[in-house]
Amino acid sequence: MAPVSICMFLVVLLTYSLSVTSDPQIRTAANLIYIENPSDSATVKLEGSLENAIVFVVLVAAVTFVLVLLFYFNFTNFLKHYMRFSAFFVLGTMGGAIFLSIIQHFSIPVDSITCFILLFNFTILGTLSVFSEGMPIVVRQCYMVVMGIVVAAWFTKLPEWTTWFILVALALYDLVAVLAPGGPLKLLVELASTRDEELPAMVYEARPTVSRSHRGGGGSSLRVLVGGGGGVLDSGSVELQAVGDGAATHNLDYNAVAVMDIDSVDGVGRSREGHSASSVSSEPSRELGSIGNRESVAEEEMSPLVELMGWGDNREEPRGLVEESDNIDRGIKLGLGDFIFYSVLVGRAAMYDLMTVYACYLAIISGLGCTLILLSVYNKALPALPISIMLGVVFYFLTRLLMEPFVVGVSTNLMMF
Repeated sequence: MAPVSICMFLVVLLTYSLSVTSDPQIRTAANLIYIENPSDSATVKLEGSLENAIVFVVLVAAVTFVLVLLFYFNFTNFLKHYMRFSAFFVLGTMGGAIFLSIIQHFSIPVDSITCFILLFNFTILGTLSVFSEGMPIVVRQCYMVVMGIVVAAWFTKLPEWTTWFILVALALYDLVAVLAPGGPLKLLVELASTRDEELPAMVYEARPTVSRSHRGGGGSSLRVLVGGGGGVLDSGSVELQAVGDGAATHNLDYNAVAVMDIDSVDGVGRSREGHSASSVSSEPSRELGSIGNRESVAEEEMSPLVELMGWGDNREEPRGLVEESDNIDRGIKLGLGDFIFYSVLVGRAAMYDLMTVYACYLAIISGLGCTLILLSVYNKALPALPISIMLGVVFYFLTRLLMEPFVVGVSTNLMMF
């Protein structure tokens, strides 16, 4: 929620401060067919904007299928270098243009050499942060938000009709590409999950916060639970195994706890029943030993849940449960395109009125929250655009056509102030 809100807020500030609507229209991949003119009729704008949206979605789908083919044939290094070049281009050219516009608009006293050095260092650091394991994750997260702001600010230069049609078309495309069998994004996620590799794409990763201490706090446990739901992209049961003593006992993989299926729970129950039946027929001394053993097993089984709920303050440190793949750094991942088009929607709303900005922001955040809830329920990759974009578009037009005339009317007549 926080990075998405920051991205949208800064795009709104750029829209107001730089007045991007006054810039001349440029021909891009989003308006290859039709360039909107204010003198055109509504029918011409409707047809031209629909053609622009269809062409843009077709181009996006074609490029995505090419990326899937390259990833399928193990051109992973090429894809990573391509992503780095894209980051360099976005930060160096598009971000540089916005940086110069800010300097000119606010009359910031800076010479050209200093400006070039600052921009060059900023761009190089952002390029290195993409797919670099040695870079802190906070740096990568910040640069993902910056790239989303830069691209979204450029998308706000599109005409109004074309912008709305492209947003709706991309929301529908995202729904099909992620959920439909044979969809390009679905194939990409399945390939990455099968190979246990990182997605060759620009994504914002919010890793779960796992407490390293003996006592699990309530706040961090909640973040782990939510983060674990989004981290597991593949469906199915997960085999659990106990880990011995050492540093690994501090690393609890709650993804495994979250996706444990019913069959494994039944298996645990049957094993405990058999163990208790055998212990009844044994000697008293062995019976005491088996009871203590069962208590330790029960404590071991419920200790992750106890620590999740914050009830483990006076208990011994639980033994860790890990996934078979030993990957404990999974978290919720949100594509850079979601940042961009969320911000484009509120940026377009900012060109009309602040009331529409508030309405669109609340709609987008509500849609994102619904998507996160569905993510924890279905436990697989889900499209993040459809719910938020549809709610944002509906709230924009309802606010512009109904709510704003009502509020302005009652305010000017001193019925509400």
